[in-house]
Amino acid sequence: MTVRIARALAAATALLTLGGVAACSTEGGGGHDPGRVDVVAAFYPLQFLAERIGGPTVTVTNLVKPGAEPHDLELNPRQVGQVVDAELVVYLGGFQPAVDEAVAQNGGDRAFDVADVQPLRADAGHRHADGTEHEADGGGRDPHVWLDPGRLATIGDRLADRLGRADPAHAADYTSRATALRTDLARLDGEYAEGLRNCQRREIVTSHTAFGYLSDRYHLDQIGVTGLSPEAEPSPKRLTAVAAEARAHRATTIFFETLVSPKVAETVAREVGARTAVLDPIEGPPAEGDYLAAMRTNLQTLRTALDCS
Repeated sequence: MTVRIARALAAATALLTLGGVAACSTEGGGGHDPGRVDVVAAFYPLQFLAERIGGPTVTVTNLVKPGAEPHDLELNPRQVGQVVDAELVVYLGGFQPAVDEAVAQNGGDRAFDVADVQPLRADAGHRHADGTEHEADGGGRDPHVWLDPGRLATIGDRLADRLGRADPAHAADYTSRATALRTDLARLDGEYAEGLRNCQRREIVTSHTAFGYLSDRYHLDQIGVTGLSPEAEPSPKRLTAVAAEARAHRATTIFFETLVSPKVAETVAREVGARTAVLDPIEGPPAEGDYLAAMRTNLQTLRTALDCS
């Protein structure tokens, strides 16, 4: 409870100082390039989209610092000022409460909510390849829509339309770049479909249920130690249940993520005699390359873990 109160106070402080930030930014001219559209992206996958589709006629600011976990982002006054000054704010409603609050207070018609393009799926927790489900603790909506290349392409098309309305002179360029990105994402989708077609196993044991969209698209069975929150602590009962399922499916790998502690995955791995490996939900910038490179790294990791031919 103390942590929640502290976060709420931090968000309130940022919003209360907004008037001063906005005034300073207006008086100083904002420092923006008048020849470019100023876009604020709430976290990395949306930054990737905005940069690929916007090209040289946009300037993109990511609200999340590299290496930070985006779920629990709290905005400082400067970041709230960036939201105020932006010509377009690209965010995912329900994923980052502080961003939702800033957009509700200051976004107006400059906000582009990805969740309006691709409604978020319910987190089923444990979704089997045959379609049956085990409900996750706490439930909720799964925000990780960008892990489905097809859905991301659709979001890109709509973002191109939105940029075109903000900058009609370059509307055709935005559409052209979105089409090129769709081609790249279709190629990636084909690589996943072929690469995961023939595997000895289809179960992936993950530290939390970030991979529901990916599992749905490529007919995998996600077994999450925890639900949607990467910081949730699993109960001993849940750890025992996951270990039992991992043994039953002869899982050789327990996956953890780039921005959270591997301790939970290591605990399960020790229990079942498996190894651990990183499966990146791509919430932050990859260490090397971009979204497409990170997705291809994930594919190779999955192929190795699932003994795919």
